[in-house]
Amino acid sequence: MSASFTVVGLGELLWDIFPHGKQLGGAPANFAYMTALLGDRGIVASRVGQDRLGQEAIWQLKSSSLDTSQIQSDSAHATGTVQVHVDSKGQPEYKITENVAWDHLAWTPEWEALAKSTDAVCFGSLAQRSEMSRSTIRKFLQSVRADAARIFDVNLRQAFYSGEVLRVALLHANIMKVNDEELPHIVELFGENFSRERDAACWLAEEFGLKLVCVTRGHRGSLLVSAAQKDEHPGFTVKVGDTVGAGDAFTAALVHHWLRQSPLEEMNLAANRMGAWVASQEGAMPTADEAVLSTIR
Repeated sequence: MSASFTVVGLGELLWDIFPHGKQLGGAPANFAYMTALLGDRGIVASRVGQDRLGQEAIWQLKSSSLDTSQIQSDSAHATGTVQVHVDSKGQPEYKITENVAWDHLAWTPEWEALAKSTDAVCFGSLAQRSEMSRSTIRKFLQSVRADAARIFDVNLRQAFYSGEVLRVALLHANIMKVNDEELPHIVELFGENFSRERDAACWLAEEFGLKLVCVTRGHRGSLLVSAAQKDEHPGFTVKVGDTVGAGDAFTAALVHHWLRQSPLEEMNLAANRMGAWVASQEGAMPTADEAVLSTIR
């Protein structure tokens, strides 16, 4: 195993409430969990309420050997929840509770120290829906080392984003991950005409000075665009359990190989393999399968 890196999932930690029960989730937490499975130090930087759901979240992450020392405790706001409906094709629809603990991420000396020691941080647009959390996330990104990977994993949910939030996020990032449904909308939000995915990815990379743009296409794989080259992967065919967390798993494998300076082709292959494995399972944090993980690392 090569050197271990410190990798942070920054933002929402919440419970996905399905018709058959609840599962711990939130893109940053899913990402950190997958990061830890791959052998790096995955840290969740989030906030939960001082309630039963908050206690359960901490307990579950600890039992998965995740570092929970950077999860803040909130006495005034409840732990986040999302009502999830999964359709017949395994695609989730979300109804996200507002004004919960992760809307109140606080900038603390502990988080400033964490930022300075971070090799990679993954953040999204959802956790920036409140002014307080948005400000804290920006301070975190401004405090990381210049050579750290700053991954903006776009997650357009309901009406919890704006063109300005996306623009500032991209200016703070050096890697962008976006899905093929979100890409045209984002490009048009910035006043550009959308024609092809490849052209749009190249435009975003140039416009915002990004080192890497990744466009995911669900079961159809992904496109990676860097300044020097492009790579496409057709994806893997699996029997879908549900797709919750598959994108976060993809991002974790992508970052794992980015930190190790793997070739674009190897990075894309590993990320698709990781995403397909999680899509074949139920829930966003499946139990480790060493046979699968060893082919991804």
